[in-house]
Amino acid sequence: MILYGAAASGAVGLIVALLAVFVIGKGSSGSTAHFDGPNVDFANLAGLIRKQPPWGKNTAELRKRLKPIGLTPLPAEGNVLHIHQHLDIYVNGKHVTVPGLIGVKAKKGGTLDFITELHTHATDGVIHLESPEAQAYSLGQFFGVWGPNLSRNCIGNLCSPPDPIRFYVNGSEIKGDPVRLVLQQHDEIAIVYGTAPSKIPSSYNWPAGE
Repeated sequence: MILYGAAASGAVGLIVALLAVFVIGKGSSGSTAHFDGPNVDFANLAGLIRKQPPWGKNTAELRKRLKPIGLTPLPAEGNVLHIHQHLDIYVNGKHVTVPGLIGVKAKKGGTLDFITELHTHATDGVIHLESPEAQAYSLGQFFGVWGPNLSRNCIGNLCSPPDPIRFYVNGSEIKGDPVRLVLQQHDEIAIVYGTAPSKIPSSYNWPAGE
């Protein structure tokens, strides 16, 4: 079993972490979307997924993908910037599961080999951004960690045309480049391909302390 958890080192670490949250993300579902996050060249990523869902955690070639997308294999979760987002994906009205343990590479026997700044723990759609540096991270980087192709017009091998693809942050449709969408605290991100669900989620019920 892989264990998680890293506490900020003393009062200085806590202050830096709090400052980072307010600089990079407003910490509310009313935050404004920004599209100046790191870009990702998906065409040249190892283990790129170009197929329909379901998509697995795809960690076999994870280490090869990290440097090209500006991320790092870490021995433990970072404790300078610690924020969360929630991701929903719908394909023709059906919800697609975001796997647990994206961005977490295990050794044989289940011990941790490395973890990266962007990862998931469970299949609840929560993105954990836990970094040793206070800087902006993008939705494209998360998809680079995971592996499904992402662009303004595609996710996996689902592209527009023939069916539309739409991106939402906190219930509002966005027109900027989703690859460069800056991940902010408690953003609800929805990707909708084809027929939309009856309701686009605008928020997530965050547990206390998260």
